[in-house]
Amino acid sequence: MRIQKFLIAIWAAVAVYALFSFFAGPKGLSAYNYLLSERDYQWENINNLGILNEDLERTRNNFLFDKDTALVQARLLGYGQEDEHFIRIAGLDNSKAAPVVTGSVYSAHDPNFISDRNIKIAALSAGLLIFAFLYMLELIDKRIR
Repeated sequence: MRIQKFLIAIWAAVAVYALFSFFAGPKGLSAYNYLLSERDYQWENINNLGILNEDLERTRNNFLFDKDTALVQARLLGYGQEDEHFIRIAGLDNSKAAPVVTGSVYSAHDPNFISDRNIKIAALSAGLLIFAFLYMLELIDKRIR
């Protein structure tokens, strides 16, 4: 019975370590599922940025090739009235850029997981507890006999 106590305690510690590592470890299922959800969010963010890029490209093309767009934008920014005319001068830098929302930057967070050190401590504790429990059972059994 003595060697079986040690083997049962060791196997219990290995089982606890394997289960915690598989489900909640740094490379476990919970971290993997979190990274999959982050990947889906990043793809959604890339698609939104693509839509925003298309809108900005259309706006840029309108400013380059349609003079009425520049007139409307100038009036929206308060640079002119209805009866005024504008002359477009190409090649000058824009001194006062209109505020445009260009998108948001998203940085992925680290997944929540139990560190390998904590898993090893839990497995060792479980093995020692089972060993202590079996040892106490053996002592009680010896006293009864």
